[in-house]
Amino acid sequence: MHVYRRNLPHIQKSDAPHYLTFRTKNGFVLEPDARDLVLDHCLHDHESLIFLHAVVVMPNHVHLIFEPLRDSLGESYTLAKIMNGIKGASAHSVNKLLQRKGPLWQDESFDRVLRSSDDLEDKILYLMLNPVRAGLVKHPDEYRWLRREGAQPRAAVPHSLERLDKSGKK
Repeated sequence: MHVYRRNLPHIQKSDAPHYLTFRTKNGFVLEPDARDLVLDHCLHDHESLIFLHAVVVMPNHVHLIFEPLRDSLGESYTLAKIMNGIKGASAHSVNKLLQRKGPLWQDESFDRVLRSSDDLEDKILYLMLNPVRAGLVKHPDEYRWLRREGAQPRAAVPHSLERLDKSGKK
């Protein structure tokens, strides 16, 4: 019996921020040098294919918030083109670094169009607090694989962080 996989529908909206998560295959854990490479690949297309709001590379997954930019014909770059570039190039680099072969990332990713500035701020805050909730650091600024581009310098914390109690909850 053949098992047929159906790709999940990916909804894209021009000129809107997208929140996207992709995971390593079989829970593979990215060592620090590998996370450096993945972060570099996520940052690579900022202001060419995407406007990157924020990214965090965790040991076994990545969260990105970006807006697809438009090509010379005025068409938005597709999520498939953007993600194939990031996942394909980063998998190649990480596999070369670790002298391994085979898929690094799960085929599918989770994506969502963010519809309001509040939704965008909430997702940026969620992304920035991911390493804190995972117990990797006490404050987002301490996590070296976190960037908030197009705003303030590295890992600048939104004002809504002040609303958090010590447990990391709103």
